[in-house]
Amino acid sequence: MAVGWSRYALRFGDYYRSLSTSDLWTPPRLRSREWMFIPWGSKPPDRHRALPTKDDLLRYLQTRSPHSCFHSTAYYEDPSQRKMNDKGWLGADLIFDLDGDHLPGVSDNDFPGMMEKIQEQAWSLWSDFLEPEFGFKEKYVQTTFSGHRGFHIHVRDPSLMHLDSNARRELVNYITGVGIDVQSVMTGPKIGWSERIDLGFEKVVSSLDSISSGEKSSELTNALHSSLKSRNYPCSKELIKKLASESTAGGRINRLREDNSRPVFTTKKLNGAFWELVKGAPLAVGETDENVTVDIKRVIRWVGSLHGKSGLRVTEFPLNRLEPGRKTSFDPMSESSVFSTQNTCEMELIVDDVTTRISGQEVSGSTGDVFNVHESMATFLGLKGWAIMH
Repeated sequence: MAVGWSRYALRFGDYYRSLSTSDLWTPPRLRSREWMFIPWGSKPPDRHRALPTKDDLLRYLQTRSPHSCFHSTAYYEDPSQRKMNDKGWLGADLIFDLDGDHLPGVSDNDFPGMMEKIQEQAWSLWSDFLEPEFGFKEKYVQTTFSGHRGFHIHVRDPSLMHLDSNARRELVNYITGVGIDVQSVMTGPKIGWSERIDLGFEKVVSSLDSISSGEKSSELTNALHSSLKSRNYPCSKELIKKLASESTAGGRINRLREDNSRPVFTTKKLNGAFWELVKGAPLAVGETDENVTVDIKRVIRWVGSLHGKSGLRVTEFPLNRLEPGRKTSFDPMSESSVFSTQNTCEMELIVDDVTTRISGQEVSGSTGDVFNVHESMATFLGLKGWAIMH
C-alpha cells in the first residue's frame, strides 16, 4: 500500500477520474484565465497554464492529480505567457477571502469552532458591508467554502472588473476601519459605521468590566490583546488589565457617554487603546485577507477541486446559506467531503487538544489517542498532520 502523501495523491486521482466534463464548474471567460497547480511532494507549482476548454482541464486533473488547483482572478489576452507583463491584463474579479486562522482568539485545533466563527464573519462581511454599504448585487456573487479554513466571496459585477489595486484597497480600508475616526462617527451624522461603533463601544465596556471583576479575565484579556495585535496596535496584556481597572472606577465610562472627546483614562496610551478596541470590536470582517482583494493578478482556489491540506472539496453554495444559525445554513464539515464513510481504519493522534467533525463523525483528543474512523475523517486527519495511520 502507498505510504505518506502518495496514498492521498492516489485517492485524489480516483476522485478526479470519477468526474466527467459535465461535473466540472469553470470560471467565466475560461479562455482568458491562467491556471496554477501545486503538485504533491516538493515539486514547484505548475503555473502560467492556459486551459481553454473543460476537456483540457479534465485531462490535466486525471493525468496529474494535483495537490491543489487554482485559477486567476484576472482575465488576460494570453494567460499562457510566462511574464506577467506579457499576459495582457483585461480586468479581474473582486475577491474577498476570509480565513479562520486569522481570527484573534480562535484556534485551528478546534476546527468546528473555527468554522462557525469564520462563517459568522463572512456573513457579516456581506450583510453589514458589501450589500448595504457598497450596493453589491447578489446576482453577481458566488459564495464558496475554500476547502480548509474559510470562505471566498467572488464578485463578478462587470462595472467593477476594471478597478485597479488602489480602488480595491479603498474598499478594504473602509471595511477594516482604516482612517475611521471613532469619536467623530459617534457624534456626527448617522452613517454605515455609526451602529457598528455603538455596538463596539458597549462590547468593549462589557469585556473590560468582566476582566476587572475576574470573570473570564484571562480569556477576555487574551482576546482583546489579539484584537489589537491583529490591527498592528502595540499594546501589552498588562496595559489591557490596567485599562479594565480604570474603566470601572471614577465614573469614566459614564463621562465618555456624555462626552466622548474627554480623555478620561490616565494616559494617552490607555485612551488610544480604548478607542482602537471600540473600532475593532464589531469588525471581525477586518480579518479578511486584504492581499487577495487588492491583488489584481491573484490566483484563487478552483471550485470543485480538493484541498491538499484537508482533503475537503472547494464547494459552491447559495449566498443565503452563508447565514449561520439556520436549518439551511451551509455545513462545510459534512457538505464538502467526497471520500467514503464506509471504509474504516485506525488513526493515532500526534498533536494535542484537537477537535473536528467530518461527515457526521467526531474526533476530540490528544497525542496517543487512537480512533477508528471512516476514510473521510482519516484523510482529513492525515492531511492536517494531526494523525498517522495506526
